[in-house]
Amino acid sequence: MSQFDKLLLRIYMLDKNLRFDEIKKVLEHYGYSMKSPASGSSHRTFRKPGRRKITIPQHDPIKAIYIEMVKEIVEKEEENEEKENR
Repeated sequence: MSQFDKLLLRIYMLDKNLRFDEIKKVLEHYGYSMKSPASGSSHRTFRKPGRRKITIPQHDPIKAIYIEMVKEIVEKEEENEEKENR
């Protein structure tokens, strides 16, 4: 099992010790790009064309609600990849 697969497993299990960099790595893997606000806020917004944006505060560890939101994104992206591979 690759490190990335282990990271996805931690997201599926809603691991409360996930760090912002790990969440960022997963979202970028699925084509999301991160934007930082000009005002210096700690919140980072991830966008992907045709998908809803997600805003996550850059704090460690990540709060459970944000991990749940990322889990939903991962599930949808995996579903879309399965449909494309049929």
